[in-house]
Amino acid sequence: MTLLAPPPTVLRGTEWRAREAAHRARADALTAGHRERAARGLKHPVEDFLFTYYSYKPAVLRTWHPGAGVELEDAQERAHKRWYTAGSNPGSACVDATSFRQEKTPLIDAITRILRATVDRPARFGCLGLHEWAMVYRQREHRHPIPLRLGQGETDAVVEAHDLKCTHFDAFRFFTPDAAPRNAVPLSRDGQAGSEQPGCLHANMDLYKWSVKLGPLAPGDLLLDAFELARDIRSLDMQASPYELREWVGEPVPIETADGKAEYVRRQRGFADRANTLRHRLLDCIAV
Repeated sequence: MTLLAPPPTVLRGTEWRAREAAHRARADALTAGHRERAARGLKHPVEDFLFTYYSYKPAVLRTWHPGAGVELEDAQERAHKRWYTAGSNPGSACVDATSFRQEKTPLIDAITRILRATVDRPARFGCLGLHEWAMVYRQREHRHPIPLRLGQGETDAVVEAHDLKCTHFDAFRFFTPDAAPRNAVPLSRDGQAGSEQPGCLHANMDLYKWSVKLGPLAPGDLLLDAFELARDIRSLDMQASPYELREWVGEPVPIETADGKAEYVRRQRGFADRANTLRHRLLDCIAV
């Protein structure tokens, strides 16, 4: 027996335009600092990462989609946009989820594999943010022109006093040649879905990337929730890093101490819970 798709949720013109305006206002507030600094030619070693590593401009965050399965009334202008089609009512429009999925099948399948594997896996909280320390281990020149909080010798000693347990390939690939062999497991791009786990800060930051790549399938509030999570995680990531960043993120989370370790894990657990909620929402919007 063939199951019929549920009827779309219908939003009146006044309602969806209000949602779109609220979305843009929220996006503008989230990117205000970055845009103001960019206009003045200023850099921020922590927050700029969200626009350079992920390479999505603030305009991407301003783009609102209702998500699949939602019909927008009085939306003639949307019916002619890419990834939209005319709705069932005159003058209405909705996301053309079928065409998007057909064109983006390999990408959606890859994202789905990573999300499903990660959300079902137990979270691990023993890495202590040492991936950033492994990226400067025994190096005279560093990726970021910022002094090390403990100096090179003591930074190296912290790495040597701990086990490296990184599970995220896109962090592991920046380990120094001396640090990479110290990781508990060698990581590869092909094995990414098999190693990701929901305690990892960088795997959880990547939910922003997956939200962008899912384009019109991801509702606007989900996109901004994922960006906010990535922003919050980035702050902890740098507070726990070996760099001297008090000017930009306040006091460090010194993972070389017992108190610092406890603080890191406490916040890491909170991010893992937020991230898995977003993973379920992303999987739901893929399935619609």
